[in-house]
Amino acid sequence: MSDSKQTMGFATRAIHAGQEPDPLTGAVNVPIYLTSTYAQEEIGKHKGYEYSRVSNPTRDALEVNMAALEGGTSAHVFASGMAAITALITMLRTGDHVICGENVYGGTPRMFNQIATRYGIEFSYVDTSDPENVRRAIRPTTRLVHIETPTNPLMTITDIRAVADVCHEQGVELSVDNTFLTPYFQRPIEFGADIVMHSTTKFLNGHSDGLGGVLVGTKPEHKETFAFVQKCTGGILSPFECYLILRGVKTLAVRMKQHDESGRKVAEYLAAHPKVSRVYYPGLASHPQHALAQQQASGFGSMIAFETGSLANANAMLKRVKVCTLGESLGGVETLISHPATMTHAAIGEEMRAKLGITDGLVRISVGIEDVEDILADLDQALAAIS
Repeated sequence: MSDSKQTMGFATRAIHAGQEPDPLTGAVNVPIYLTSTYAQEEIGKHKGYEYSRVSNPTRDALEVNMAALEGGTSAHVFASGMAAITALITMLRTGDHVICGENVYGGTPRMFNQIATRYGIEFSYVDTSDPENVRRAIRPTTRLVHIETPTNPLMTITDIRAVADVCHEQGVELSVDNTFLTPYFQRPIEFGADIVMHSTTKFLNGHSDGLGGVLVGTKPEHKETFAFVQKCTGGILSPFECYLILRGVKTLAVRMKQHDESGRKVAEYLAAHPKVSRVYYPGLASHPQHALAQQQASGFGSMIAFETGSLANANAMLKRVKVCTLGESLGGVETLISHPATMTHAAIGEEMRAKLGITDGLVRISVGIEDVEDILADLDQALAAIS
């Protein structure tokens, strides 16, 4: 992307970065290169592409776009968010130590504890909302700190700059899962993060029709490492799904504005509802880290968790939703509602859920971009089922 485009606004970069008109036809959309291999003119002479596991023009366009939006130097897309997390861990060696936020998506500690530990990598889980917890957990063998902010599902905020400072004092890299807020609202690299991760399945795609993950790096070794992982392991994103994300990102700015506007209204409604005992949403003044959320993000997004009091109450409510869709995932144009204890965080076990405060009555909602009055009416009739 040219230097002039680097200085353009977010929405302009989302639409144009990596997506120049096709030089062959003038097509304004990046073509979907559904090819496994490429014709070569002679031995060692080709047009920059040899095999699609290694590189593909549609994937290249998406990776340029992702790096531009997060402010990184390179980006690498994978077949899912968990494939991206797995690629992140390939940076490490036997004996290395990782600090992870204790309240993250349940699939992350499942992969760390049940797969990565087999190769002699050690993990510690701490409450990263206090940077001193990170400092105390660092060992001579610590190589990486991985956080989510806001966390899934309790919406706890971590001070990215403070944790980055702690990490860099000790020669440790910081990776940040930015899935919930996207680079439209939060850009962790500007606060010192070394690597940013997304499940592109969520808000970046935005239409619940494809899986994907991305790692955005800031150093030459990130580019070299993650490109090598793509080549060696083959967990790359297909050209068609790259196209889906490129299509989704073009409307990211307008979608996130609406997600945020409706998210605030839904959170205020839930906070005032007599059958909801607690609401987790950084946009509420009652959230203990509301001020920090304002400092490091330009919006609060649409992810909300709230307490219904019991599994029976949660189930009674979730059975009655009509506009909201009961299901796993988040970030789609449709409102998605889920039950973390039996869905996204079932894998961490009952004891850990109790420690974190993920109760059987907790419900998580990803507020979509439907008419907010319809979302509120649906929640109102569903909450009426709670005893």
